[in-house]
Amino acid sequence: MPNMSAARVLRIIDETPSGQPLHELTVELRLASERVTVRELIERRVRAEVERHNAAPSPYYQGLVQPTEAERELNGYRLRGAQRIDADAQVRLATESFARQGFLLLVDDDQVEDLADEVVLTPDTIAHFVKLVPLVGG
Repeated sequence: MPNMSAARVLRIIDETPSGQPLHELTVELRLASERVTVRELIERRVRAEVERHNAAPSPYYQGLVQPTEAERELNGYRLRGAQRIDADAQVRLATESFARQGFLLLVDDDQVEDLADEVVLTPDTIAHFVKLVPLVGG
């Protein structure tokens, strides 16, 4: 009988459009199979980073998307004091941002474009989240 809760460790790299790494993290995923939707991949990543932040709240949040009422800084977001982040709100912001092409997602160097797309996670899979910066005045 197959293990219905196999653990996969996913390496995630946030980077600029030019390929410059901004932040790297690993997320342990417990999955029924090696296939996962893009929506689930984004959700698991966001929930993991929110969980890490909420375990030791600080005025600085380093995550995929900007929390509501936070200010953008060089490599993250400044909150109004050390506060907890709402994981459900962050997941919603992240999936909306992906749908609006606020960031690109490459899994093993293949770009995925739809939240319903499925990807196969192997022990060597790397997910690249390419953060796009809005142009000033454009």
